[in-house]
Amino acid sequence: MPDTRSATIPAPPIVEVERAPAPARATQSWAPWLSYVSLSVVVIAIYYQVVAKLVLDWYENPDFSHGFLVAPFALYVLWEKRKVLRDTPIRQTWSGVWLIVAAIFVLFMGVYGAELFLSRLSLVMLLGGIIWTLRGRAMLREVRFAILVLLLAIPIPAVLFNQITFPLQLLASRMASSLLPIFGVPVLRDGNIIQLPSMQLEVAEACSGIRSLMSLFAVAVFYGYFLERGTWRRVILALASIPIAVFANAARIVGTGLCVQYWNPDKAVGFFHEFSGWLMFIISLGCLYLVHTLMRLKTPSARRIK
Repeated sequence: MPDTRSATIPAPPIVEVERAPAPARATQSWAPWLSYVSLSVVVIAIYYQVVAKLVLDWYENPDFSHGFLVAPFALYVLWEKRKVLRDTPIRQTWSGVWLIVAAIFVLFMGVYGAELFLSRLSLVMLLGGIIWTLRGRAMLREVRFAILVLLLAIPIPAVLFNQITFPLQLLASRMASSLLPIFGVPVLRDGNIIQLPSMQLEVAEACSGIRSLMSLFAVAVFYGYFLERGTWRRVILALASIPIAVFANAARIVGTGLCVQYWNPDKAVGFFHEFSGWLMFIISLGCLYLVHTLMRLKTPSARRIK
């Protein structure tokens, strides 16, 4: 008679899966960040003196005091594009190495040639080269505006500064000498010196308008970024700041001449001269807004309010 008892089915063997230790996984996840931190430490060690001198120039030189606003603005641009940057694919490439090498070469030229502009410019070039190499061309394309805007924080070379300042002095004195007779003030101009009936006005380097020109240009770049979407509109706004600053500086000199002639010479070259600088800068901002308004009336902007 057959055995009807059920056969015993053997249990399957238990296979033990080896797991990687948690510290090893943590080390692997932190490895890329450690490399970035190490690279940042190297860059800071190389450029800390360059950056420290740059910040000191912002503080001591009123012509470039707007530099304190440039770095926060660049960081805000990156923060605003954080979602786009997060979705941008990372493709490391050797194509950006040449820009890093060029930046180091420019740094050596600036340090050993005693040219601060070159050493500061090399930092901007190095940032672009590092991003290009480690994150790819697509990432560099997304952050290029934030990198290029850092150039506004770098004072122009002294040679170029002198080449720009003196023609601005002559232009401002020439414009003021043409406008003052309209208000009944006889003038005699000799270069950048305006001879009035009661005293002599000298359009010095500080009165050339270079300070308001550089500051207004930077403000125009910020203004265009926040309120305009089209690249050409932003370029037009930035370029419009140049003639606005020149005419505002000439108007300031005309106001000083009128105060000398019809009010008090001491107050004209003292309180009014300092106060008129701030006043004309505010008026320049109003003129920049007027230019933007005319642009929008002619061709409505495509920028949407978020």
